[in-house]
Amino acid sequence: LKKLRMKNYKIIPAALLMVGLIVVGFCIKSGLNGMADNSRVVNVKGLAEMEVKADKVTWPVTFKIIGNDLGAIYDEVNKNNRIVRNFLESKGIPANEINENAPQIVDKAADVYGANDYKARYNVTSVMTVSSNKVDLVRKLMSQQGELLKQGVAISANDYSNAVIYAFTKLNSVKPKMIEQATVNARAAAEKFAKDSESNLGKIKSADQGQISIEDRDANTPFIKKVRVVTSIEYYLKD
Repeated sequence: LKKLRMKNYKIIPAALLMVGLIVVGFCIKSGLNGMADNSRVVNVKGLAEMEVKADKVTWPVTFKIIGNDLGAIYDEVNKNNRIVRNFLESKGIPANEINENAPQIVDKAADVYGANDYKARYNVTSVMTVSSNKVDLVRKLMSQQGELLKQGVAISANDYSNAVIYAFTKLNSVKPKMIEQATVNARAAAEKFAKDSESNLGKIKSADQGQISIEDRDANTPFIKKVRVVTSIEYYLKD
């Protein structure tokens, strides 16, 4: 009887060891399967676009005066600045949205590389900058610059160094909706990929908001902006 009991004591630890090995083997197999599943991913990008109107405009009102008498030129600049300011304020532009810049003077006599056969020694450029959120009003005034010409102020319309700038400053008001739409588009692309590969789409592994850009819709309508949001999302694939 004593020998039988000892034999039973030896069988129990062996059985427990066997069960433990089975459990460990099952866990290892499950872990390897899980690692294999986690290694199957698909990375997709989602795009959302929206056209918006610019809500801020910077308009440099530029004119040039040439001559040989610097004092007379300054008097003419001040006179023209008053005309331009009165024109803008009478049309609805507040005084605090008009900034008068210092004149830029080119003295041809001081140019050692220039020719000496100039007819006018001084070339003065004056810029009065309008910075406003009244985009439609400013665009309307741009088409009415002929009124300034009647008063003796010739506006330089094609001065590339003082170009009109339109901006959209309310990105935060449209960004959440656009990110949501881009994410929906990314998931649709991932589901199509999963279907084509005879897999099922799993959870998101990682996500990146990606790039946000604001550009002119085209060269002819710079006051219309195109906002683009691109998201990059990585999904797990499973059987």
